[in-house]
Amino acid sequence: RAAAEQGHVEARFSLGVCFYQGIGVVTEMVEAAKWMRAAAEQGHVKAQFNLGVCFRKGYGVVADDAEAAKWFRAAAEQGQAVAQNILALCFKDGHGVVTDQAEAAKWFRAAAEQGHAEAQNRLGLCLQEGDGVVRDQVAAARWFRAAAEQGFAEAQFSLGLCFRKGDGVVADKAEAARWFRAAAEQGHVEARFSLGVCFYQGIGVVTEMVEAAKWMRAAAEQGH
Repeated sequence: RAAAEQGHVEARFSLGVCFYQGIGVVTEMVEAAKWMRAAAEQGHVKAQFNLGVCFRKGYGVVADDAEAAKWFRAAAEQGQAVAQNILALCFKDGHGVVTDQAEAAKWFRAAAEQGHAEAQNRLGLCLQEGDGVVRDQVAAARWFRAAAEQGFAEAQFSLGLCFRKGDGVVADKAEAARWFRAAAEQGHVEARFSLGVCFYQGIGVVTEMVEAAKWMRAAAEQGH
């Protein structure tokens, strides 16, 4: 606190974290937001992102989507991948900004190129559907694979669909089943159902009713 009160930016950020997490002090969101803002206004990228979260969630401040988007943009423009992904979601869904699919795709790409798995999957969806970008199934499948190889379940399922349908890749039922299984083992409900269908119908795997029933049950218990 002594350093923070003298304007030390890292101390301000760290003090904000202390108040946010209750480290050495009583948790106090108003104080957390106050010190995050102080650091954010000095250009501290993590503080800018955290302040965005405060405004999004109403932690220590009145919830304000426009202010949240403003601070997410500040962090995104400094190259923080997590902020770039969230800013993209803001533009996709119109949270605090005017909906703009091209801007959403731009920021998804920025984060994706830094290896952010969710952004890679989102960019794949943009390319698959032509949302804010020219439709490109090959590029979509490439980004799905990038995220899938990082273990991102939604992308594993999407890549499985690409292989099942031949969208952007050569159709390969065994590869489809492999990626459905990867997502299914992480609890992805649609992947569990699809893998069950694969075992039921012998698509990319040997027909195996016990396995089919196992994965159908797993999806059913999740409400599918």
